[in-house]
Formats: sequence, structure tokens, C-alpha cells
Amino acid sequence: MTKPIIAITLGDPAGVGPEIVVKALKNKEVYKACNPLVIGDTGVLEKALNITNISLGLKAVSKPEEGKYSLGTIDFIDLNNIDINTLEFGKVQAQSGKAAFDYLSYAINLALDKKVTAIATTPLNKESFKAAGVPYIGHTEVLESLTNTKNPLTMFEVKGLKVFFYSRHVSLRNACELITKEGIEEFAVRCEKALKVLGIEKPHMAIAGLNPHSGEHGLFGDEEVKYIYPAVESLHEKGVDINGPIGADSVFHQALLGKYDAVLSLYHDQGHIATKMVDFERTISLTNNMPFLRNSVDHGTAFDIAGTGKVSEVSMIEAILLAAKYGPGFLK
Repeated sequence: MTKPIIAITLGDPAGVGPEIVVKALKNKEVYKACNPLVIGDTGVLEKALNITNISLGLKAVSKPEEGKYSLGTIDFIDLNNIDINTLEFGKVQAQSGKAAFDYLSYAINLALDKKVTAIATTPLNKESFKAAGVPYIGHTEVLESLTNTKNPLTMFEVKGLKVFFYSRHVSLRNACELITKEGIEEFAVRCEKALKVLGIEKPHMAIAGLNPHSGEHGLFGDEEVKYIYPAVESLHEKGVDINGPIGADSVFHQALLGKYDAVLSLYHDQGHIATKMVDFERTISLTNNMPFLRNSVDHGTAFDIAGTGKVSEVSMIEAILLAAKYGPGFLK
């Protein structure tokens, strides 16, 4: 059986992205699961190998089918877009923001053309994007625009626990204001569809409560009474298997133990804290509801340790392996 080709972007060259990529690509399990293809820059990769004291060959290719994909050599597409002599680790730079965008957009186009199965991304820096004049905030916004996808669906996975996010980068006040009966219903239907693509035929989901103890029937907060309970009842009528709202202090643990296939988190930190406390390094972000799968490490550019070789590659390995596991399902 042909192994899936996973496009791996270097992210912001001034961050830890290149280091975690070269570290991950010395792992034999990665090559057992897929054919990894890096989208990056020769000088950046050479620098990362030097920093991490890793001895791997580099093979530049012009298209995915030219790769040999054997442990010991990194196959990569060289966009030649960084002046390595002026690159400064741990600093916001326009050239780094532009390069990170170029890597990502190139990988997206490969995936849209079905030249690669999925994408595994490394961190970029929002300030570097801004310095470069890139008109997007981050990965999700770029993916949304370049794939013409309305509101891509973010899911975290760690040790089998799957968590979807109703809202992402908005204030807590705005996150509460965004909750509506119609919004919850539409969100749950999309989550169910995403789980089926990931291979779960009959998803059993739970939705977390917004307020402590789900508001205790309106004693402290009425969002559950006004919007969430009615949405769940309506979803049941449509045949969607979903429980809740269930207090956020217990529902994630229940799902980790296998009671639910996924939890619907109602705002950013609610689900982020729940997953990252299970295992920070192995919490992986998956972007669903697109023509292909995009996975990402769930940490930032770590400018404070960039260029030192200290960063762990565990999250990068996990992201690549999950891309290989789930990516083919998006192409059916």
C-alpha cells in the first residue's frame, strides 16, 4: 500500500519550527507511517541541522513524486526565500513572516492539487506576518481563504480525547455573546460530520457547559437554559447523538476515559486547558471541514529558545503521525 505524502512546513524560520522538523525526521516511525516532504529553504534546514547536531542528508526536489523518502535524507522543496546571513533567531522579522506564509501557501496548493495527502504545520508568528504585510492573522485564516472554506473546524486530539471549539480567538466576553441555539446546532452537526470523516461511524458527543455546573438551571448564568439545552433537544430530534450540557469540570475527563467520542468546547481556553493538562506535548490541532487535513503542533514559535536546539520534537512527530493516520480519509 502506498504511504501518504505529508507536506511539512517550516513555519517561522526565526522560531523553533525548523528545529522540530529536522528532529522529527530522524524518527523511524515517521517514515514507517508516511512519506514526509518538507516545504522550506535550504539555508534554514542546514542551519537547523547544525544547531541540533543532527546528521541527515538534504535532497531538494521540484515536485513530490521526485522524493525518495528514506530515513536518513530529508526530501524538501526549496523556496529559497530566506537570507540566512540576516536571519535572527527569536526576533520578529518581515522576511520570516513572508517565508512562513510562502511555505504554507505552497503546501496548501499541493494539497488542493492532490499532490500531497495532508499538511503538518509548525508555528508561525503573528507579529512577523504583520511585519511582512501578510493580510492574515494565522494558519486558520490562511487556510480558510486559500481553500475557500467557510469557518474551518478546529479539533484537538490527545491520547484519544477529541475536543472541538465553538469559538477560537475572541475575548471571553465575546465568546459568551456568540452562543446561540442556532449556532450550537450548526456547530454540532459539523462536528458529527468531521468525526465520521475521521472514521467514527456513529459519533457519541457531549457538549460542555458554559457556566460553572452548567449554570444550575439558571442560578448563575442562563446561557444553558436559553440556548444550549434547547439546541441539544433539537439535535436529538435530528438524530444527532449528543449529551449535555455537562459541567466542564468533569466532561473532558469522562471523554478521556472513553465515555464520549468528542467534547464540544464552547470557548478557547476551556478546551485548551483540558487537553494540554492531559499531555501538553502530544496535544495536536487538526483543522477539519476542508478539502484536506491540516495538523499542527500546538505550541508557538518559542522565540526564547529558538536557535538553541533545546526544543522537543514530540509534538511534531505526533502531528505528522496523525496526519498520516487521518489524512487519507479526507480524500475519499
